[in-house]
Amino acid sequence: MTTDAKAGEATEPTDKQAARRARAAANGVDTVPPLARLFPLGLQHVLAMYAGAVAVPLIVGGALGYSSADLAFLISADLFVAGIATVIQSVGFWRFGVRLPLIQGVTFAAVGPMIAIGQAQGIQAVFGATIACGLFMLLAAPFFSQLLRFFPPIVTGTVILIIGLSLMRVAAGWIVDGSTEGAPPINVAYAVGTLIVIVLIERFGPPALQRVSVLLGLVVGTIAALFVPGMVDWSGVGEAGWFALITPFHFGLPTFEFAAIVSMIIVGLVIMTETTGDMIAVGEIVQKPVTRRQLADGLRADGLGTVLGGVFNTFPYTAFAQNVGLVSLTGVRSRYVATAAGGILIILGLIPKISAIVEGVPRAVLGGAGIALFGMVAAAGIRTLAKVRFDNRNILIVAISVGVALLPTVTPTIYDQFPEWFTLIFDSGISAGAITAILLNLLLNTAEMRAARAEDRAFPAHDAPRGPAAAALVHPEAEGTGLIPTQALDARSRAAAEADAAVPGDAMPEEASGLTPPEPPAR
Repeated sequence: MTTDAKAGEATEPTDKQAARRARAAANGVDTVPPLARLFPLGLQHVLAMYAGAVAVPLIVGGALGYSSADLAFLISADLFVAGIATVIQSVGFWRFGVRLPLIQGVTFAAVGPMIAIGQAQGIQAVFGATIACGLFMLLAAPFFSQLLRFFPPIVTGTVILIIGLSLMRVAAGWIVDGSTEGAPPINVAYAVGTLIVIVLIERFGPPALQRVSVLLGLVVGTIAALFVPGMVDWSGVGEAGWFALITPFHFGLPTFEFAAIVSMIIVGLVIMTETTGDMIAVGEIVQKPVTRRQLADGLRADGLGTVLGGVFNTFPYTAFAQNVGLVSLTGVRSRYVATAAGGILIILGLIPKISAIVEGVPRAVLGGAGIALFGMVAAAGIRTLAKVRFDNRNILIVAISVGVALLPTVTPTIYDQFPEWFTLIFDSGISAGAITAILLNLLLNTAEMRAARAEDRAFPAHDAPRGPAAAALVHPEAEGTGLIPTQALDARSRAAAEADAAVPGDAMPEEASGLTPPEPPAR
């Protein structure tokens, strides 16, 4: 090989790297905004995710019967580790971090399994399973791109939908607030009032306020509850300090139970799928497409954040989708805005008074906001499912998976007579639904089956809805059934339609379109 050829090979990677750095500098991802803009932009990201971030420790801690002080500590730990995980993801070091503007927070996908594990084996088993889940994610990150075929939109959309539907029981529990005779009317009133505030902000508020409508609904609902004695309990705020360190293993050393670990590993797969989608989306938004290596780096950061979560008394972490939307809305591409948000979260986690204030929000107000928040999760699943071509088999996958997932939600005692390992996995509707969706997709959506039904209708005639209405939708002679309004073209309208069709480039001929209008009825 000649010297010139060797020199060409040596300079080619350097030229590519230089071009990549130039593109990164041009799109602003690696640009540090001035401090006067950096702080408010970072705070905006914190406000957009705050309600979702604190909801998980409130749900899990409340289900396990923790005291106000312990709930406040769980919130502080959550915010603290969320900040660290966000800094790791946005700044990055070695092979950790996608180095894009992503905000990390505790995932809702883990709520059901964590409550089941905590009630059966204690919070220490939850933290042990979280650490094991994080280690699994660290090890699986380089290979996960090969596993993505097990998580097409039909699976991920179904799982996200199940998460939102399963959490509605939590929102209802907040509104009932421990009453054995149904929800007190005043609780329902405050829940509905909070929802109304959220809707009004979405309808009439400027875009900046719309992004934090759930958080503002919580604030307004809490202020209104101050006028009802006993609804707001901020007695712990005075006792909470202004500064406190988040100590590892605050609730005791973690325990590692096999069934709990299996359940959380399933959650880890869902987290990795969710984060993959968020990383690809934000890469497209900032015009810096994510490479396979960057994807693995980002998933490693998720795993490391989850391990830190188990060590520092909190839960698995993922990228928050609402902040991806905020990047698109604001047009601010700098990853250091996410870093600033991470720093703010760390500071908030070290101030116990803030966590005590959040813990004192009335449960009824939380229930109203929870309906909107968890409904948004379910709607995100529906949005993902909108990408799916719904033939009969895909409808069956969604139907059975949602049905299996809701069994323990509507009847919590359904698996009480089963072994503990089975209960820990399937007593969570999220885990049960995810397993069902994955297995059904592998069974019903093989490559051969997809090819065989490529020309099928999107909604075959044998799918619901059945009966005359369905026949009217697909039958070529449905006119006159009275189920679908039809209008025969009179002679003048038909002549106008034919004249329009004759104009070049204006419309396709009727024969080509397959939409030949019916003949006028005989007089």
